[in-house]
Amino acid sequence: MRHRNKGRKLATDASHQKALMVGLTKEIINHERIKTTEARAKEVRTMLDKVITLSKKGDLHSRRQVLATLNDRGLTDKLFTEIAPRFAERNGGYSRILKLGPRQGDAASMVIIELV
Repeated sequence: MRHRNKGRKLATDASHQKALMVGLTKEIINHERIKTTEARAKEVRTMLDKVITLSKKGDLHSRRQVLATLNDRGLTDKLFTEIAPRFAERNGGYSRILKLGPRQGDAASMVIIELV
């Protein structure tokens, strides 16, 4: 039973899931739009929203928390200087998921996730 277990398993163990979510979050921040499967996009949306909300605060503690999550100083600077000011008036919902249809090889539903 999966009582009180949030999120999707994505057919991997916990450390691989965390690495996958961090990697997808970094790519979304870097390119502002990526193509991935629907399950991964829905799962990465939560981490992305948390990181952007932290960066909107702009203080040193939130910068260190984001840096501990992303482990990339350049992306943290981009997040605090370019992306967070764009969402200053917005209370969540920083990403958009656009459905593309099934993937050729395994018919997984593909989407584009992008920053609004």
